[in-house]
Amino acid sequence: MTGSADRGRLRVYLGAAPGVGKTYAMLDEGSRRRQRGTDVVIGYVETHGRSRTAELLGDLEVVPRASVTYRGTDQTEMDLAAILARRPEVVLVDELAHTNVPGSRHEKRWQDVEALRDAGIEVVTTVNVQHLESLNDVAASITGVRQRETVPDEVVRGADQIELVDMSAQALRRRMAHGNVYPADKVDAALSNYFREGNLTALRELALLWLADQVDEGMERYRDQHEITGTWATRERIVAAVSGGPESLTVMRRAARIASRRAGGEWLALYVTRPDGLSSVGPDRLEALRTKAEELDGTFHTLVGDDPAEAILEFARAENANQVLIGASRRSRIATLVRPGLGERLIATSGDVDVHIVTHDYARQRGAGPAARRPTLSTRRRVAGFVFALLGPTLLSLAMRSTEDLHGLPSESMALMAVVVATALIGGLVPAVVAALTSGLLLNLLFTPPLFRLTIAESGNVVALVLFVAVGIAVATVVDHSARRASEARKARAEADALTVLAHSLLNSSDDLTGLLGSACELFGADGAAIVRRTDAGRAEPIASIGDAPATADAADMSTVIDDETTLVLRGGRHTASERSLLNAFAAYAKVMTERRRARAAEVERLRLSEADRTRTALLAAVSHDLRSPLAAAKASVSTLRNPDLALSTEDRTELLGNIEDSTDRLTALVTNLLDMSRIHTGAVTAHPTEVNLDHAVGDALTHLPGSERIAVDLEPELYALADPGLLDRVLANICENALKYTPADAAVRVDGVAAEDRVFVRISDHGPGVADHDQDRLFAPFQRLGDVPGQDGVGLGLAVARGLTEAMGGSIRTEDTPGGGLTFVIDLPRAQELP
Repeated sequence: MTGSADRGRLRVYLGAAPGVGKTYAMLDEGSRRRQRGTDVVIGYVETHGRSRTAELLGDLEVVPRASVTYRGTDQTEMDLAAILARRPEVVLVDELAHTNVPGSRHEKRWQDVEALRDAGIEVVTTVNVQHLESLNDVAASITGVRQRETVPDEVVRGADQIELVDMSAQALRRRMAHGNVYPADKVDAALSNYFREGNLTALRELALLWLADQVDEGMERYRDQHEITGTWATRERIVAAVSGGPESLTVMRRAARIASRRAGGEWLALYVTRPDGLSSVGPDRLEALRTKAEELDGTFHTLVGDDPAEAILEFARAENANQVLIGASRRSRIATLVRPGLGERLIATSGDVDVHIVTHDYARQRGAGPAARRPTLSTRRRVAGFVFALLGPTLLSLAMRSTEDLHGLPSESMALMAVVVATALIGGLVPAVVAALTSGLLLNLLFTPPLFRLTIAESGNVVALVLFVAVGIAVATVVDHSARRASEARKARAEADALTVLAHSLLNSSDDLTGLLGSACELFGADGAAIVRRTDAGRAEPIASIGDAPATADAADMSTVIDDETTLVLRGGRHTASERSLLNAFAAYAKVMTERRRARAAEVERLRLSEADRTRTALLAAVSHDLRSPLAAAKASVSTLRNPDLALSTEDRTELLGNIEDSTDRLTALVTNLLDMSRIHTGAVTAHPTEVNLDHAVGDALTHLPGSERIAVDLEPELYALADPGLLDRVLANICENALKYTPADAAVRVDGVAAEDRVFVRISDHGPGVADHDQDRLFAPFQRLGDVPGQDGVGLGLAVARGLTEAMGGSIRTEDTPGGGLTFVIDLPRAQELP
């Protein structure tokens, strides 16, 4: 597709089903343009035998169709080359999703349309909604019929104009019944199947909603281009502002109910976090809210903002939302009077956005939900703060009273103010307020005339004393707030560092569950940790553990679920609520690690099954002939022997019996190799190693091997290997048989054996054509027959079986070039002690 300015325009008539009038509307548009003097031609139109549609062809010029020969038959398609040569201003092309006959210039008709547009020709076309790629599966689930011809959505979305040709389900069924869509012999079947009223209604809704989405996108582009920030309430779009508290679910459910009252309604959940990142809502809670929003057919969004009210309204206007929902405040009435809450600030600045306050069970309950902050300081520090709030000002005032000649009221006030600040640092806000009130009282009694009385002689001192208490409380508030923020920042930094370490480990480390548990014990100060899994019998079994680990989740001091089967458990250490997010991060990491393990195991199993499938496929392909040939030869020989009409000589009968015996031997060898290969692939081969005299083993293997007289054996005396006698016999026989097969009749095969330290090496050398270096590994693959070997001579399993059996005995097989030409197989086996 090109984006040039002279590219042809595209107009699409979209319908919900066949028969709604798309082709009729397209031809009507072509006729109107022709009457206005536009050069219009018909590139392709299918009237389906409908008389009213055919009448609209009128005097419109029709470009003859091209003939395409496919599989011996002549078929017609739109002649793209002829239209390009004709170069009209407008071309009418029916059925945009049509698949062209093989041999055409393009596979799809929409590609032909794109070529026409690239040439600067305007195209008017038609398409049904079920042919759109994104709606193909949905339409198939509705109608039970999958449309094989589809068009990418972006082609239709890129049209300059889309016009919906709409018709009610009842009206379309009446058209069907009157014979205006299909021939009379097809009407009953169509009405009772594809054209059922429910199907047509659902397809119509699909078309309307799809087109509505495209109109909505166009409106958003228009608003962006013209910098329109006001709300256009063209559809119900609701923002549910959530705090993360328990009332958030109530707010989201209410938003979902309101959005569902109107077709096309949407709702969005929004959480505004502070820019300092010290959010009181953990990531696990936000993830739970996100999951719930998706279950309620909404979307979840997070936003960073200094002022939550301003951030919510900016988001609502950016999303063209016309309603905002928030939960009723959990703040007390006194706090609301001192400082307006979020709801009041939203209502004051909402403008054309409606604000709804949703009541809930936690309204006006300061202690409910995550908004209720846990004390930042320990109980010991708060108790120390109260003690210091009483003793500090008292002792300092008595000390200054004893040295009253050295200072005045301003110095005394500042000294007591320092005590208030120190109290805030030690015990927090409430002890600091007590210290401010105590200091103010002591200033009045001990340093403001008249002394030792609660009355004040001079009005200026009254103002100074009131300001002292007010400033003391204000300073204590600021100091306490700063101390809390510093504490939260330190915790956030520690959590961020821990999560960074986890993320780095996840990217760079192996799946070491024990190392992960060690990190968790170190971070939480735990005595032990484990990952336990519930068995089908309901018992818990550890997957990995470290230290004094609990055996079950019930015995753990802290635990978190990894998945439906496994749990991360810890014993001892810190287990406050603030540590939960970190523990959940460790659980998520453990889940990734266990899933990696499972994925690797599944990949190994997949490769094993794939190899088994490949083996079975090759087996079926290979044995189809190799089984048939000896069976056919044996059957022919048996049939000849049993035929009473034939007079067979003794020589003939001997030859036929020999054929039967040879065929049976071939079948036996073939079936034996197949069974051995199957056992090897399934891991069912079990070796029973014992001391084997190789001289005897080679002799036994060659006894029944045809052509064994051509094999020269030269083994060291008293050479013993640790092997399974039966498996070793098969290995030697298969390799020697292979060597004889490739060695010329006038050449010999040599078998020699030597011992080296704790290994025994048996070499089987032939003087055949040899094998190229890049083919040597392929020798041992199943169903491989390299070189010029007759096709009926085995299925290529002998060497594969030999390698598999040798490896089962703890040995190996490799190949070397034979000096003077040929190939040598080297069998490497463990050495056994010589027998006494």
